[in-house]
Amino acid sequence: MLPLVNRQTPCEAECVKLGARNVNIQIFGTKKCQDSRKAERFFKERGIRFQAIDLASKGMSAGELRGVAARVGGAEQLIDRAGKRYLDRGLKYAAPTGPRIAQLLVDDPLLLRTPVVRDGGRATVGFCPEVWLTWLNENPAGKT
Repeated sequence: MLPLVNRQTPCEAECVKLGARNVNIQIFGTKKCQDSRKAERFFKERGIRFQAIDLASKGMSAGELRGVAARVGGAEQLIDRAGKRYLDRGLKYAAPTGPRIAQLLVDDPLLLRTPVVRDGGRATVGFCPEVWLTWLNENPAGKT
């Protein structure tokens, strides 16, 4: 019988070397968004696995959107008021607020500021490498 060999993928080996905890990163963005590509590169360079979700093909569910909004300071923080799509839809003059913003974001995910990065119960909007580094450097809950 052959001995069992511990086979780590390069990503797993890098995580062990960094001392990073097991993370479940999701990056919501678009292929054309420079900040979304920078976020993906940030995690790739550190050997952290992530799931990239292209908002052009699949948006967030209403529940996901509520959860992210609660963590980043409300739906107002999620809408991209400077984006071309916001202006093209005439929303600059309609100035949506509150629940209307949440419904707009569910109906048209390309109105989101990107990237939206989630790790379990935590979330950020925009390119926030300082915050992501704290996520990677934290110990798992209950361990010292």
